[in-house]
Amino acid sequence: MQIDAFEIKEYSDQYREQLLDVWEKSVVATHHFLTPKDFQSIKALVQTINFNEFQVYCLIWESEVAGIIGVLADKMEMLFIAPDFMGQGLGRRLMEFAIDTLKISKVDVNEQNTKSVSFYKKLGFEVYERTDQDDQGNEYPLLRMKLIKTN
Repeated sequence: MQIDAFEIKEYSDQYREQLLDVWEKSVVATHHFLTPKDFQSIKALVQTINFNEFQVYCLIWESEVAGIIGVLADKMEMLFIAPDFMGQGLGRRLMEFAIDTLKISKVDVNEQNTKSVSFYKKLGFEVYERTDQDDQGNEYPLLRMKLIKTN
């Protein structure tokens, strides 16, 4: 499977169910620090999001959503890759698209999600602030990162 065989398409409601499925499977695979109760609470919140209210793009492989990225202003709000497609450079491809085309320069990441923290650092992001809680008030510290250099 070649990375250039994946197409980045702007979100439309036809992708909603697949997007939610990618979100859930990706979080289960990467966010081991979440309690089951918190996971269910966040899942319920995500299901209420109108993905048309900000810039969302889907990474498509043969009509299947393999990954998603969401951007609001200059900040990447979400990046999720389906577990079957992890480790193939697709997250990097979406981030490079967001940096080069959408002009993002900021991202928040859960401090406990150490693989993602390392990933963003490799892309040239650096921590400029730490919170004790996430944006919903849960005890999951966030690292606020900004782009220092592009690789």
